[in-house]
This record gives sequence, C-alpha cells and structure tokens, in this order.
Amino acid sequence: MIAIGADHGGYKLKEELKKYFEEKGIEYKDYGTYSEERTDFPIYAKRVAEAIKEGTAEYGVLVCRSGYGMTIAANKFRGVRAASVTSEKLAIAAKADDDVNVITLCGDYMKINEAIIIFEAWQNTKFKYGRYQERLDMIEKIENENMK
Repeated sequence: MIAIGADHGGYKLKEELKKYFEEKGIEYKDYGTYSEERTDFPIYAKRVAEAIKEGTAEYGVLVCRSGYGMTIAANKFRGVRAASVTSEKLAIAAKADDDVNVITLCGDYMKINEAIIIFEAWQNTKFKYGRYQERLDMIEKIENENMK
C-alpha cells in the first residue's frame, strides 16, 4: 500500500497522482492535506512516515513545493529512507542503490506525466542487496545510535 501526503503546495499534484493510482488499481491511503488552504508540510510528512514505520504502508509519496522539506521531515523517522526524486534515472538509483521507501516530489516544478514516470521507475526497480544492504545496515546502526 502507498501512503500519500502533501501540503498545500503539493495538493494538486497529489490529487492527480491519486487519479493515476485509481486508474491503475494501485492501493493507497491519502494522509492529507485535503485542500489548497495553507498548511505545514511536517504534519503530512509525519503521517506518511509513521505509516511506513508502523508497517501500515510499504511505500510513501510526499509532495510539497520543492520536495525538500518533506524529505527532511520524513527522514527523521527510524526506518524511513526518503529522497527527493526529480528524474526517472534518479528514481531507479534511489530504489536500486538505497532502497528508498518514500519519494518526495515537487509540486511547483513537476507535471503529472513526469511524476508518473518517476513513480513507475521507482516502483518497478528492485533493490540490489549485497554491498548496498551492508550500507543500509550501517545506516540502521547510525539510527540506533542517534535516534534515542
């Protein structure tokens, strides 16, 4: 299941992504926001990150104006590996090399067709394991040491 969330700056792109998910039969849960009324991105990054952390969602998609604020906030949660992804190649690298489980997209600089290409590339890519898993294990150790 995909957890999806956005602030007011990402609301329109989030709504377009939901239509795409529905057309493709992709299971998702919308964690807000539900309008273009001004709001704060950490609220929605937290909701999606908690869904990943608790295991109620396998993956997450977050949208704000730049994608960066959501990335910063989501990465404050143990087990969340969020990345701001702006191209198909970066989506593939994010999943293959770093097993990114949350992508953040930029509502101000991305059209729905770009977002779909990025999403599909990310979802269709397999994690490489091997030395890449060793690096994720190192990250988990850092989380355990620093996220008390």
